[in-house]
Amino acid sequence: MTEVVVVKNKAQASRIVSDLLVKSILKNPKLVLGLATGSTPLEVYKMLASSVKKQGIDVSGVRGFALDEYVALPKGHHESYHFVINSTVVQPIGLTPENAHVPSGDASTIQRAGAEYEELIKASGGVDVQILGIGTDGHIGFNEPGSSLASRTRIKTLTEQTRLNNAQFFSSIDEVPSHAITQGIGTILEARHLVLMAFGSAKAKAVANTLEGPVCAFCPASALQLHPHATVFVDQDAATELQNIDYYKWSYENKPSWQEL
Repeated sequence: MTEVVVVKNKAQASRIVSDLLVKSILKNPKLVLGLATGSTPLEVYKMLASSVKKQGIDVSGVRGFALDEYVALPKGHHESYHFVINSTVVQPIGLTPENAHVPSGDASTIQRAGAEYEELIKASGGVDVQILGIGTDGHIGFNEPGSSLASRTRIKTLTEQTRLNNAQFFSSIDEVPSHAITQGIGTILEARHLVLMAFGSAKAKAVANTLEGPVCAFCPASALQLHPHATVFVDQDAATELQNIDYYKWSYENKPSWQEL
């Protein structure tokens, strides 16, 4: 069963996840980290950067793989994920730039970009810890509802709702790309530990469908139910539609002392 951790707020979840990453890096200096973008994981990255500096942790061998990238958006654009990953993860934490990878959104090479990214992940030994956010419709990465649960890294057409949600980061919706390249559900499920975070009432339905609904393509995140090691952090607002909430809390509070996240 997916482990569900109900937290007081985003800050508490971010601290727990940051501490998990610190412990993972100290255990494995060549940790392969799956990087989500968006607002959800930003506090995790900030806390991790602070811990790395305070403790003098060597992160030169840590490798990172972003989930996705817009198609045909220049790398230097402030909303390209190449730019975002560099400014929110690589520079603050001090990762070796060559060790941080983002799928290529170059329209001229997009037909082979997915397969090349898959090979790059495989050559790294696979992702150890994958950080995930979730959309209000249950998408993870840019795997929109209807995405195959066996899908690999590929180009996806974004829904109008996703473009509307992301328009806040652009001058207008007209500037939001219509396509993205994203790791597939099948790719994401190969990470050894999945860590999903969801906060706020707007995510409540998606969280309930993910954890307690059927496993189906119309809620891509529901595929987490198939993973042997998935942890979901939710605040009280995001947990309002969960039917089994009392058990999740009881289970977490009474887990064996030797059992880690």
